[in-house]
Amino acid sequence: MTEFRYDVQLLIEGDGLDEDKISVYFQTHFQGDCLLAVGDDSLIKIHFHTNEPWRVLEYCASVGEIFDIVIEDMNRQSRGLKG
Repeated sequence: MTEFRYDVQLLIEGDGLDEDKISVYFQTHFQGDCLLAVGDDSLIKIHFHTNEPWRVLEYCASVGEIFDIVIEDMNRQSRGLKG
């Protein structure tokens, strides 16, 4: 079993996005690992492992428009089930 159950992936679209600011927010407000926040000032790709994916969605939606949202249950996947 993994320490952080959910693999969260999404895109954030908006004006004046800052991947460094978003990364720092994740590191100081969420428990998780494997953070990836890359892009430019109008589109950021997020990848993060956490036990509270709803908090990630809530924050990202406050920063810009979120889409292409994928949340996979890595514990189910490790048991050979659909995640």
